[in-house]
Amino acid sequence: MAAKRAIFEDVSDSKKSAAPPQGGVIDRAPKGARGAIRVWLMVLFALVCVMIAVGGMTRLTDSGLSITEWRPVTGALPPLSAEDWAAEFEKYRQIDQYRLMNQGMSLAEFQVIYWWEWGHRQLGRVIGLVWGLGFLFFWLTKRIPTGWTPRLLLLGGLGGLQGAIGWWMVASGLNAGMVSVASYRLATHLGLAFVILGFIAWYTFLLNRTEADLLKARRAREGKLFSLSTGLMHFAFLQILLGALVAGIDAGRSYTDWPLMNGVFFPPEALDMVPIWQNFFENPAMAQFVHRMAGYLLAVFAVIVWLRGRKSAYGATRAAFNTLGLVVLAQIVLGIVTVVYAAPWQLGIAHQATAVLLWVLVIRARHLSQYPRFDNLRGAKA
Repeated sequence: MAAKRAIFEDVSDSKKSAAPPQGGVIDRAPKGARGAIRVWLMVLFALVCVMIAVGGMTRLTDSGLSITEWRPVTGALPPLSAEDWAAEFEKYRQIDQYRLMNQGMSLAEFQVIYWWEWGHRQLGRVIGLVWGLGFLFFWLTKRIPTGWTPRLLLLGGLGGLQGAIGWWMVASGLNAGMVSVASYRLATHLGLAFVILGFIAWYTFLLNRTEADLLKARRAREGKLFSLSTGLMHFAFLQILLGALVAGIDAGRSYTDWPLMNGVFFPPEALDMVPIWQNFFENPAMAQFVHRMAGYLLAVFAVIVWLRGRKSAYGATRAAFNTLGLVVLAQIVLGIVTVVYAAPWQLGIAHQATAVLLWVLVIRARHLSQYPRFDNLRGAKA
């Protein structure tokens, strides 16, 4: 008969102790170099921000047509001799921007606008190189997390497309009778830059947390708030495109009173062009009017989203929407000041930079709506 054992008798040391609990499939999956890739994406993010700013200065200084050829490889070298500079200047003097706007420009003045455009293109090459070298390193060393290769390839594909669109934009300004690039092509070029920036920001936010944390947070998503913030993101993107149309024809310098435009709500000359659709792209009155009206509607919608966001159960989400609301207000004030002072380059660049900040904050608030952080749950602690 087996001996009786005490209820609380210790298990014999000779027996194997139970194995420690194991994590789930996500915890056991290869993590990849999430932190290193995140740093790499942050470098790309900073470079794209600088690219947008340099692009803005290139536009504001009317430098975009100073290089009349697209040479993706050999164009990396600037003119290195007096003969090279003379040849480049002669090419510029063949286009209508020189004939109609800059007749009599000196070589020294040409060099100023040339360096802005060359710097803009060179920065694009640097971004492509940073992406290419980074992707090859992570891919060859098998450090890309599962499922992330298509996402990182998408960034490279969009970057290559951006270079092609950049030349498509410049080519429009080289046509007869043109003294600047087509505004709709400028809007396409700037819009794609913001799309790239948005993807980089979203990926960076995702890589800042583990897959297990994201999966857990996804179950607690705030669906209504996510939908509202998605709508705000799309509306903000539309306003960015409308702003590019304004900038493309210098419409911000045409009507410098506010809230009226030359003393009226709707300037009658806004419909002067035929066919009527042309007014939305080439008529300064219509372009600025549409940008203003869209700005008012965006502000109202932003307030609605902010009011919903401040009711979130998560502190980090509430803070994100509060910050977003403050920057929306700052951008509205800055936009009005820019118009009143006839859009000097300092205010123009500040307005564009704030648009970048606002864009990223919208994406951040949207991310936290989809993947809330539990450590700031109202009335509870992690």
